[in-house]
Amino acid sequence: MVTKKKGGFSSSIGFVLSAAGSAVGVGNIWRFPYLAAQDGGGLFLLVYLGLVLTFGFTLLATDIALGRRTGKNALNAFGSLHPKWGFLGKMTFLVPAIIMTYYSVIGGWITRYMVVYLTGQGKAAAQDGYFTSFITSKAAPVMFMLLFLAVTAFIVYSGVEEGIERFSKLVMPGLIFLIIGIAAFSLTLRHTDASGKVRTGLMGLAVYLVPDLTGLTFSRFLKILLDAMSQLFFSLSVSMGIMITYGSYVKKDVNLNRSISQIELFDTGVALLAGMMIIPAVYVFSGTEGMAQGPSLMFVSLPKVFDAMGGVGTVVGIAFFLMVAVAALTSCVSVMETLVANCMELFHAPRKKTSLVIGILSAVSAVLICLGYNVLYFELPLPNGQTGQLLDVMDYVSNSFLLPLICLLTCIFVGWVIKPDWIAEEMETGGYTFRRKKIYAVIIRYIAPVVMTVIFLQSTGCLR
Repeated sequence: MVTKKKGGFSSSIGFVLSAAGSAVGVGNIWRFPYLAAQDGGGLFLLVYLGLVLTFGFTLLATDIALGRRTGKNALNAFGSLHPKWGFLGKMTFLVPAIIMTYYSVIGGWITRYMVVYLTGQGKAAAQDGYFTSFITSKAAPVMFMLLFLAVTAFIVYSGVEEGIERFSKLVMPGLIFLIIGIAAFSLTLRHTDASGKVRTGLMGLAVYLVPDLTGLTFSRFLKILLDAMSQLFFSLSVSMGIMITYGSYVKKDVNLNRSISQIELFDTGVALLAGMMIIPAVYVFSGTEGMAQGPSLMFVSLPKVFDAMGGVGTVVGIAFFLMVAVAALTSCVSVMETLVANCMELFHAPRKKTSLVIGILSAVSAVLICLGYNVLYFELPLPNGQTGQLLDVMDYVSNSFLLPLICLLTCIFVGWVIKPDWIAEEMETGGYTFRRKKIYAVIIRYIAPVVMTVIFLQSTGCLR
């Protein structure tokens, strides 16, 4: 039985842009480039593209079809199909709840850098220790986090069609133009270092696109595969209830096959362009050493690159951090919307009241995360071999522990409990053809559970 929703997307393009806005976030523009840089450039790209066309479509179709057919959000969708599997909905609800504690903190960091470049202080951001000094201060991170969170809450407060859909239609085309423009500019760069060696953007593009098979072993290939698979979770917003929630807002006359393919194309295209935008620029001014900076690439390495560009670097810095801020905002909106939608069903409360409550709770938890770099600072060894502070711990629990576990259980649920034909029927609603029906069934029943088990064991330290 389908539950009538209080709001929904007015059109197929509204759904695609909103879902793509959720998928296109910091994971695409920040995480994808540094993973590509450290995992063999084109080799990582080939593995990732293969996973997008198989696993990506499978996981995305599962979440969206579950949402549309049940008409419920993630918290209740699984239990409505099989009472004994209601626990999976509760686990899924935990992911956005945990992510919301720190995503607005990262959004605040990005907002700070955007303001810095807008006010002509880009040179200061390029100095050693600037980023560390900012995040360890007690007031500034909280202030910028609250600003970012207030905008997020206002969009969710405004509703699905008037808030999320309208915002996505407005900003997503602009986001794409910014990414294409900066990527094209990166390819024109040229720099001669102190030793007289010349590096160009096109040389950096080759480093990004050409597969590096040097020293390739099975264990290294497995690491690349696991990195690409974990990036898929970040990139497509699957197994965290977001796409189930968005699916529940989709009208029955929408062709899910086409819409899902468009979301995949949109999301993957942005990720590829992000790599083309960042890696050549970093290579030109910092060489391969600069590309090895990992997670600090965006906040430490890129400001140095913009500074090395001279006057034009300020303009590029403004465009870049404006673009990243928009991408982070669209993703944070989707995370908060999932929490609001679930709580509306759970407590039978109106959207505006629920949005305000979730916004306040998110602010309180985000303040604690901000304090994790000063007052509440600690270092904790994590099962995946890393050492983390409070934000890292929350990120590990949500993305490295819960996501692969939820995905594994979802594959078992769909593949062996309700069966793949249940999803296929929804994909074919309206007389449309589900062309990847057979490959979907094979992946969801056999391949995905094995891969998810390996990823879960690896992320929990059981498989090294």
